[in-house]
Amino acid sequence: MGDRYYVTDSDLSERFPLYTRANVGEVFPDPVTPLTSDTALWFAELGWRDAWVRMGAFEADEFPDDQFCQLGVQGGYCYLNASLIRIFGERAPGLSWQLMDETFFGAMPGIPPYQEMDGDVRPDLSEKIGATFGWVFAQSSLSDLTELTEDREETIALRAARPDYSTWTEHDLWQRYLDLVPLHRKYFSHHLFTSYMATGPVGAISAVAAAVGRPDLILPILAGIGEVDSAAPSQAMWDMSRLDPDSAEFAAAFEQFLLDFGSRGPNEWESRSPTWETRPALALSAIDRMRGAPDAANPSLQNAERARQRAEASAELLAMVEGDPATHGQLAAAIACSAAWLPGRERTKTNNIRCIHEMRMPMREFGSRMVAKGAFDEIEDYGFLRSAEVDECIANPHAFTETIRSRRAEYRTLQELVPPFIFNGRTDGPDTWHRRDEPAEGMLGAGDTMAGMPGCPGQAEGIARVILDSNDPTALEPGDILVAPITDPSWTPLFVPAAGVVVDVGAALSHAIIVSRELGIPCVISATDATRRIPNGARIRVDGSTGAVTVLELP
Repeated sequence: MGDRYYVTDSDLSERFPLYTRANVGEVFPDPVTPLTSDTALWFAELGWRDAWVRMGAFEADEFPDDQFCQLGVQGGYCYLNASLIRIFGERAPGLSWQLMDETFFGAMPGIPPYQEMDGDVRPDLSEKIGATFGWVFAQSSLSDLTELTEDREETIALRAARPDYSTWTEHDLWQRYLDLVPLHRKYFSHHLFTSYMATGPVGAISAVAAAVGRPDLILPILAGIGEVDSAAPSQAMWDMSRLDPDSAEFAAAFEQFLLDFGSRGPNEWESRSPTWETRPALALSAIDRMRGAPDAANPSLQNAERARQRAEASAELLAMVEGDPATHGQLAAAIACSAAWLPGRERTKTNNIRCIHEMRMPMREFGSRMVAKGAFDEIEDYGFLRSAEVDECIANPHAFTETIRSRRAEYRTLQELVPPFIFNGRTDGPDTWHRRDEPAEGMLGAGDTMAGMPGCPGQAEGIARVILDSNDPTALEPGDILVAPITDPSWTPLFVPAAGVVVDVGAALSHAIIVSRELGIPCVISATDATRRIPNGARIRVDGSTGAVTVLELP
């Protein structure tokens, strides 16, 4: 395989050589399967290009027609192209490569400085981006982003109209999957467009707060916005946690919950992964964890308090620039439109997840039949087929049994490793990566403090629970501090009973920050190697205002 370490590994761009796990690690914490790489990931690549062109940041001919560029896979793990993000920061009026680094990387060490290359500076495209930003700042609520609401209704309708796949042929099941993949391109394009447009108001608020010497006001202004779709399942789970689990009321509520949120789950952008619908025990366990939490942990109460703090911080910062009408007007517009674009980003994620789940369900029927024939060991083995192999598998089901077993075994080996957060050119390869459960040098002792970045203000003390996989929420007791490598929306229910959250990586637009702000939980991000340096079971203090994590007592 040369420099390819797994069947999914892709070509990498020489023109745009810097790649990172930032943000993409939230949606693909595990390696990418062959089927996803050939289909959903490639259509995500195309959707990303659509978004760049729409916002005016790049022209289509800056990217090759037939190879990955926005995305890349090394050692089975998905990476996104950081060079492109930095160039966007340089081309976009009011932004910079440094601001994009802060927004997407946080405080991770070892990030090389930006080096301008021929073609990076494009005044014509900067003018186009400026015009797009002008429209962005005119949107002041999520309801203004009608495209995202239409996508939500479309994906909800997909679930409501799901056919009975048990009557379909295997060819028809495969064709259904293929028919849905282009929809993922559209929804993913909207996700990327929204994500980058959210950097505009965040950047404007941050610049003003820093200029007047009040950076402490940034976090509260970006919290308590409401309408965060990825936080909605937690409220539904909380409400069910107050019901008798053996009652008919609970059964009816849980049935509705699976209809509304059954697409969510660990590693949920991967069609092979389980979800709350396909493995309800995941959701039931999370609800059970919430039962011991006090009533004060109700997400709606926490969000209301954050909304009050947001209003106060906004008014305070606006008052400080009242004498400068231009700055005051720009800041007011940024604060208003942040209420549209930050929750909008989470809505676009949720829309994609619903689409991917509807891609998942016909393939699960396909996998179930292959298990019945003895061709697959697991229903989810369909993920280890290349797209070009599916038709032959239908014709000769046992032709790929051993190939699938080999790919699955290698996948699980890679799954135990931690890929590098960033690389220039290509990685050194999985043989040089450490294991997820391997302790890091510099394990913290009593009295030691490690520094991360402030995520959500406030302090919390509790028992550190190092959890590497959201598949098992039972290790977390109410009042514990969740210590995680990186979080995607499937982790959100664990936030509710937790007193605080610490994550290894993260930045201003990462899931851990957005959700912890909505739920009012002290959060520290970019605490490098926290899962390997904080002893599981230690009593720790988390300061979400300063980014400090202190070990108070060893287990």
